[in-house]
Amino acid sequence: MPVKIRLQRHGKKGKPFYWVVAADSRAKRDGKFLEKLGTYNPNTNPATIDLDVDGSVKWLQNGAQPTDTARAILSYKGVLLKHHLLGGVRKGALTEEQVEEKFKAWLEEKEGAIQAKKDGLSKAEAEAKAKALEAEKEVNEKRAAAALPEEEVAEEVAEETAEAATEEVAAEAPAEEASAAEEAAKEEE
Repeated sequence: MPVKIRLQRHGKKGKPFYWVVAADSRAKRDGKFLEKLGTYNPNTNPATIDLDVDGSVKWLQNGAQPTDTARAILSYKGVLLKHHLLGGVRKGALTEEQVEEKFKAWLEEKEGAIQAKKDGLSKAEAEAKAKALEAEKEVNEKRAAAALPEEEVAEEVAEETAEAATEEVAAEAPAEEASAAEEAAKEEE
């Protein structure tokens, strides 16, 4: 029975989520499989891959052929490297301890690269937020500056109205005093 290591699509429309499976090559894409080896979620950045390395190596040693995408995922997680190193053990070039040591060193290097990418993404996101905040502050300042002259004009009009009202009151006050003085003079007569 020809066995393939391939992706089985799950998730909803527009949000794919994949299982990495070992399946008979004659089975349907989302049909019957022999073993689930892991998951692959391309919706996150960077993509989330959870994979059983030893199970995948076992299937590769038994002759399973990965599809192109599955091969890229297996390579990314180090399954193909471990399979290659175990081939060296079968030939007598390496020991199991050397294989594990080399594989762990490779994993640490890979984790460092992944962490650097995550840090770069978070830094870029923080910079983008800072730029957006600065742009928003500038827009708000421009709006305030545009609204300020209108407020100043309204204040000037209010001040002029208040001055005119005080002038009228001041003009009326002497007239009232004069009329009050005239009334007092008439009463005396």
